Amino acid sequence: MGTSALPSPAPPSPLERFAVEVVRRLAAAGHRALFAGGCVRDKLRGVAPKDFDVATSATPEEVMKLFPKTVPVGAAFGVVVVLGEKPADEEAPLQVEVATFRTESGYSDGRHPDRVAFSNEVEDVKRRDFTVNGLIYDPLKDEVVDHVGGREDLARKLVRAIGEPRERFKEDRLRMLRAVRFTAALGFEIDGPTLAAVKKEAHEIHIVSAERIRGELSKMLTGPDPRRAFELLKGARLLKEILPEVDALAGVEQPPEFHPEGDVWIHTLMLLEQLEDAPLTLALGVLLHDIGKPPTFTRTDRIRFNEHDKVGAAMAEVVLKRLKYPNETTERAVELVRQHMAFKDAPHMRRSTLKRFLRMPHFDEHLALHRIDCLACHGKLENYEFCRAQLAELGIEKLRPAPLLSGEDLKALGFAPGPLFKKILTDVEDKQLEGALATRDEARAYVKKAYTAGG
Repeated sequence: MGTSALPSPAPPSPLERFAVEVVRRLAAAGHRALFAGGCVRDKLRGVAPKDFDVATSATPEEVMKLFPKTVPVGAAFGVVVVLGEKPADEEAPLQVEVATFRTESGYSDGRHPDRVAFSNEVEDVKRRDFTVNGLIYDPLKDEVVDHVGGREDLARKLVRAIGEPRERFKEDRLRMLRAVRFTAALGFEIDGPTLAAVKKEAHEIHIVSAERIRGELSKMLTGPDPRRAFELLKGARLLKEILPEVDALAGVEQPPEFHPEGDVWIHTLMLLEQLEDAPLTLALGVLLHDIGKPPTFTRTDRIRFNEHDKVGAAMAEVVLKRLKYPNETTERAVELVRQHMAFKDAPHMRRSTLKRFLRMPHFDEHLALHRIDCLACHGKLENYEFCRAQLAELGIEKLRPAPLLSGEDLKALGFAPGPLFKKILTDVEDKQLEGALATRDEARAYVKKAYTAGG
């Protein structure tokens, strides 16, 4: 065990001040109370914590008696959320998770403990995942307490399991993914025995629900270093278990005249490396944009991947549904995969086709994917610049002008509702986008000439 103070503390946020008040009130009632977990790790790194957890000797019932506003989110595990006031610039009240010191045992489902018993701070720390997350801090005494060597591992930039690694991973298989995520996000290395344990237990990740796996993958993709996260996933043998379609990209050759960077896996990693504060949908599109290449690989006059965009879109939909991503997220990411090859045709598209292409929903994400796709191979951005110039020149009014005709107009011209309606309206819009039709009267005259009512 070691104790020390935090270095050069930054001015506390409203949330931190509230968390300190929670500790103060618990201590005044005779309970041991400490900051625990990631907030201590981050403060030691000089990073402002996004949330604060408090570990205490007080039972959930005692916590709820001390604070007027609480939510017993996991009372069976000793966890209570204490609510504070709502800051003027926030949508929700301040909240701090308060957990009673506890031990856990018997993880028969690879996730939940069969038995929980309240204990002391040392035992509580020892049941946590990694040493850098096992540090505790007394804000009233400005004292860091280290029962597991986390301070030294923080200095060494090392993610190491507390105790015997395989035992920690048997308790909760998701910890294997968390080891990867923390290592990538913190810019650390994984301790040798900890990594070896992940490799041995990787096949057990399927015990974990799709939703929990999805959560970790999403955090990796939108975290500070997605490329490193996926390199670690592959090296730890987890990628082939949870994303075999992405794992299959390794070793798939590409035509060197277009892809001097190497195989499809290297290309995908180079795209991931360029992600910065990207929305999840774009990050998923980047990860999956070329998963159609392995099954479409052919070698004729050169290496080709015919229709890998369409094949990849179908595969991406299967992957994202398997991971139970929301429908909207799935649809947006799949469309990114489906459309990522369309940019090469943009300068040669008919005017109406180009305008429809440029006005696709979330076109900014399509444009971003195309840009980094090019930068990760041949480096040519002519089509990217062409599309940007067209967007600037046309504007939304020319890309999506008010319709010249409606279904009611077609009825007035003697057409009965049916499949022909859509064909006529699409044709009229094409002519409008091409500049061939500009007014309602011109559109009516065109329809009378081109189509026969009742025909």
